[in-house]
Amino acid sequence: MKYFDFAATTPLDPEAAEVYLKVATEYFGNSSSLHDTGGQSAALLENCREELAKLLGIDKNGLFFTSGGTEANFLAIEALLSVPPKEGNHIIAGMAEHSSIHGILNRLKEFGYEITLLPLNSQGLIDPEQLKHSIKPETILFVLQHVNSEIGTIQPIDEIAKICKDTDIHFHSDFVQSFGKIDVKRIAPHISSFSFSGHKIYGPKGIGGVYVDPILKWEPFFPGGSHERGFRPGTLNVPAIAAMTIAAQKIIGNLQEDTNKYQLLRKTFIETLKPIKEKVKIYQANEASQLANIVGLGISGIEGQWMMLECNRHGFAISTGSACQIGMQSPAKVTQALGLSTAEAKEFIRISFGHSTSLEDVVKLGESIVSIVHAFEAASVI
Repeated sequence: MKYFDFAATTPLDPEAAEVYLKVATEYFGNSSSLHDTGGQSAALLENCREELAKLLGIDKNGLFFTSGGTEANFLAIEALLSVPPKEGNHIIAGMAEHSSIHGILNRLKEFGYEITLLPLNSQGLIDPEQLKHSIKPETILFVLQHVNSEIGTIQPIDEIAKICKDTDIHFHSDFVQSFGKIDVKRIAPHISSFSFSGHKIYGPKGIGGVYVDPILKWEPFFPGGSHERGFRPGTLNVPAIAAMTIAAQKIIGNLQEDTNKYQLLRKTFIETLKPIKEKVKIYQANEASQLANIVGLGISGIEGQWMMLECNRHGFAISTGSACQIGMQSPAKVTQALGLSTAEAKEFIRISFGHSTSLEDVVKLGESIVSIVHAFEAASVI
């Protein structure tokens, strides 16, 4: 099986796996314990915090470890709402956010918050002018993915951060798809909070992190917790944190090389679809605003789920969008944000490349999709 679903999850890097095992067996103490064994674990934990803060370009005092991106999103938003910048109950968010964000927003509606969702333009980007027009005197928070997980478009975070700062609004961004794929150092310090996850960068599952601007004096969602300065309860998973740190060092060290590779793979894949180009719609932005390793597309007249199963039968693992959304049997959120019809939404599929993806694999996938489409057309005629 050739894997083309790296936007959903990645295999654990062998070096990260070695680090995990070593830490789990040799630095197994609870990092909050006061004895020497706990102290060794705590020292390693803080070294990881310092290294990740350096990679992200942030103050380590604002960095907290979580069980992953979903928990990070939840705790970040709750932390920001515990210290609103002004009186108000209005939240603005992107319509194409990850399902974890929509779950939080739906919960907040029940507590009296007013939610405004912004669509994407034809290039899959938020329009900053539309954001400006949506801001009210009582707007206190804006939430937006840095990179859309289904089509890979890169939002203008720096411009949006300035709008939020100028209008006294907290800004939370989901960095789960961008961390390790884009250098986030330039924009990270200008955001109120952001989340990231280990399993998207060849680290372990079940570990992630969140940055909350240390200037903010947030209140903990779970009172009485002693871990992570009260930010969240529960013994920290130091082995996974260490493994994630190694994975982050490696992927960021290869950032430019990976970018060049994925741009070539993307171009090649799109080229292989030329025989059916009249039926293919690729949802993307210009190169500067597009993460190359995620290709979101639709093939006219063919449902995405059927195409995914056919590709699986041919030995290729692709997806129809975010795995968290698929579990709810709903169309990818991005299709709604792009204003697609129900039929177009059902046609959506996602191809995503990773470290093990070769040029030959990409060509074979493209050729297989072309042959699947031709076979479908021939069967339809009969």
